[in-house]
Amino acid sequence: MDNDVYGHINNVNYYSYFDSIVNKYLIEEGGLNINQDPVVGFVVASNCDYFAPLSYPEKLESALVVSKIGNSSVEYKIGIFKKDSVDVSAAGGFTHVFVSRKTGKSVSIPTHLKNTLSNIHSTKIE
Repeated sequence: MDNDVYGHINNVNYYSYFDSIVNKYLIEEGGLNINQDPVVGFVVASNCDYFAPLSYPEKLESALVVSKIGNSSVEYKIGIFKKDSVDVSAAGGFTHVFVSRKTGKSVSIPTHLKNTLSNIHSTKIE
């Protein structure tokens, strides 16, 4: 991604990073088939706080935690770091509500995904 006029990665890119980080986890660890599964996750809320600017082509790392799992929704917390840094440059997250692909109505999180999400669930995240 390109830098903005200030020489920083533009704020909108962080939401793309968050989406990619979560979906990579759901696909690789949870077996989610985003093109064919009958249940999909829709983002209903998102946020991001910025602590230090990042610039392309810096190498980045991320951390993903599930902070809350409900019947049909899950809240993710994500940190973005400069490679090899322990200081978070941006932190945020979003809420997925799982819905029927056919009806668009909320449904229970499929058991296999709920189990996968439980692997990274922590209640100690603020």
